[in-house]
Amino acid sequence: MRILVTGCAGFIGSNFVYYYLEKYKDREIIGLDKLTYAGNLKNLEKLTDEQKQRFKFIKGDINNSELVEYIFEEYDIDGVINFAAESHVDRSILDPQIFVKTNILGTQVLLNVARKHWFDGKRWKEGKKFLQVSTDEVYGSLGPTGYFTEETPLDPHSPYSASKASADLLVKAYHDTYKMPINITRCSNNYGPYQFPEKLIPLMITNALEHKELPVYGDGKQIRDWLYVEDHCRAIDMVFENGKIGEVYNIGGNNERENIFIVRKIIEVLREITGDEQINENLIKHVKDRPGHDRRYAIDASKIKKELGWEPEVEFEEGIRKTIKWYLENKDWLESVKSGEYLKWYERNYIKR
Repeated sequence: MRILVTGCAGFIGSNFVYYYLEKYKDREIIGLDKLTYAGNLKNLEKLTDEQKQRFKFIKGDINNSELVEYIFEEYDIDGVINFAAESHVDRSILDPQIFVKTNILGTQVLLNVARKHWFDGKRWKEGKKFLQVSTDEVYGSLGPTGYFTEETPLDPHSPYSASKASADLLVKAYHDTYKMPINITRCSNNYGPYQFPEKLIPLMITNALEHKELPVYGDGKQIRDWLYVEDHCRAIDMVFENGKIGEVYNIGGNNERENIFIVRKIIEVLREITGDEQINENLIKHVKDRPGHDRRYAIDASKIKKELGWEPEVEFEEGIRKTIKWYLENKDWLESVKSGEYLKWYERNYIKR
């Protein structure tokens, strides 16, 4: 089997490449990534020599239909797992257009090419599947109780989540209209190795290590469900292999935490590991909340547990320690990804709020 993994050099995509090549010794991955600010080939440097023989990297844009056509023709693609996306809410507020182009139009290009190569006009080739990796943010915001289920109406509140919801609906439409073999997964907030430092957990880790302010939106009481990235990769694999065609699967970590709790936990663990007393709660700075900031997300993952037997294995306390230790042991990686462009964005988004 040979699958196309788009966004392979990003946070979740690169973790999936490691997971998949380690699990399936007889399978190959064709990795496609545009290598924007958050995509970095350093994320894939730890592939073994044997794994590199089964991994082919191609630099390019999922909007480039000619390139995607070439990949399908040259490598006889059996499946697509689409991680490629602009994924940061704050960036989508500053520049919505790139999110529409990548997340919606790029997904449509992938769907079109896959349909052309997998459907002969009468039937779909056996064993093909398109898996769209999405987010719980497409559901909008929850009150203090309740959970998102796969039946929850879509109600996105940011340009990012609106673009992901649009892509999901396109994927669903290709199934409903053309009977294309698809699945959609919607996950809660991921954390773990190789996450770009604009996201909450790596941002707080890197700022704390440098004794910089830890910017917290509003009162910091926004609640998210946190999922360790390897648990997410395992769930995606299970859906790709055995998910019922046409179905959506929610993937959650059963770890609801307020943002301010996450920040304080990072401070606590970093102080414990490093012994650095300058890493303390005096670094916390509450900044102006972002527009349309959803108050609470929480996932009901009972469907994937019941149908496929998946449930998260990494408890939050274990996962956050593993994540912090990884960043401490990979400071060279951290410095290499913090480009000048990142620093400009950080100043615009946090310093000038």
